[in-house]
Amino acid sequence: MFQIKRAGSGLEKNVRQNREGEMEYLTFPSFEATGMVEHLFSTRLGGVSRGIYSSMNLSFTRGDNPKDVLVNYERIAAVLRCSVQDMVLSQQTHTVNIRLVTNKDRGKGIVRPLDYQDVDGLITCEKGIVLVTGYADCVPLYFLDPVHEAIGLAHSGWRGTASEMGRHMVEAMEQCFGSRPEELLAAIGPSICRDCYEVDGNAAESFRTMSEESPELLEELTQSARFFDWQEKPLRVLTPGRRPGKYQLDLWLANLLILRKAGIPLDRITVTDICTCHNPEYLFSHRATGGKRGNLGAFLLLKQN
Repeated sequence: MFQIKRAGSGLEKNVRQNREGEMEYLTFPSFEATGMVEHLFSTRLGGVSRGIYSSMNLSFTRGDNPKDVLVNYERIAAVLRCSVQDMVLSQQTHTVNIRLVTNKDRGKGIVRPLDYQDVDGLITCEKGIVLVTGYADCVPLYFLDPVHEAIGLAHSGWRGTASEMGRHMVEAMEQCFGSRPEELLAAIGPSICRDCYEVDGNAAESFRTMSEESPELLEELTQSARFFDWQEKPLRVLTPGRRPGKYQLDLWLANLLILRKAGIPLDRITVTDICTCHNPEYLFSHRATGGKRGNLGAFLLLKQN
C-alpha cells in the first residue's frame, strides 16, 4: 500500500485504503456498513495512462489517449462489479446545478456523448446506475438515503462551496425522493486541505463571515471528538495566509458546516483527512502540479437486489 501523508490525526478510520492488483482506491466504512452501495474514490495507481496522466487518469478532456482512459474506467468498473455502460459522468463547471439521473442516461460521458452541460451534482434512485464525478483538489460530496434508497454525488470547489452545493444536494434529494436530512449519510472526500489551499481576497470574501455566522455549530464541532481534533482552536474556515493579501481556506470545515446546517447530524457525516496536494504521487492535484495532471474519480451506485 502507498504510504499516505495524512493532513492530521484522529480521522484515519474515516477513509479506508484498498488494493486490488496494482490498483489502489479509497472507500468510506460508514457507507460500506450499510451494505446498500458500491463506491470508491480513485487514486493515481493501477491504470494504463502515461506521462503526466500516469496512471489512472479518468478525464477524456485533458489530452490523454481516450482509449487509455476507457481502459481505466473498465478497471474501475471491474472493482465495482458493474459495466462502463452503467456509468453516468457529470459535466462540471463549478455550478450548483444538479441532474436527476435515470436509466436513459446510462453510459453518458463514458461510452455515449453527453447531452447536458454545467452539471456538478448527480442524484438517482435507480439501482445499478453509477454516478461519476471528477476531481484534482476540489471536494467530492457523497450522499446516501438508506430509507428511500437514493444516492447523490457532487463536485464542490470553492465556488460550489461558497454557493452551498451540499445544501442544494440535500434539498434536491428531499424534493425528488422525499429524503429527510436527519436520515442521510454524507461523506466529504479526499481533496485539498487548508494548509495547502491559499486563496486571494476575491475567493476569501465568500467565506469571510462563515465562521462567525455559525458559532453554535462550531462549538458543537469543538465538543465532538470525531472532527478536527488535530486542528488548533478555535475552528475557523478562513485564516490569514503566509503572504500579504492571501488566506488559507478550509473547504473540509466549510462543507461540514454546510451539511450540518442542512440538517444532517454530525454522527452521519464522514470527513476525510487525506489531502490531494500532500500526496501528488498518489492523487492528482491541480495545485501541486501546476495543472499538468489527469483527473481522479468519485463513483457511487445503489446495489441491485
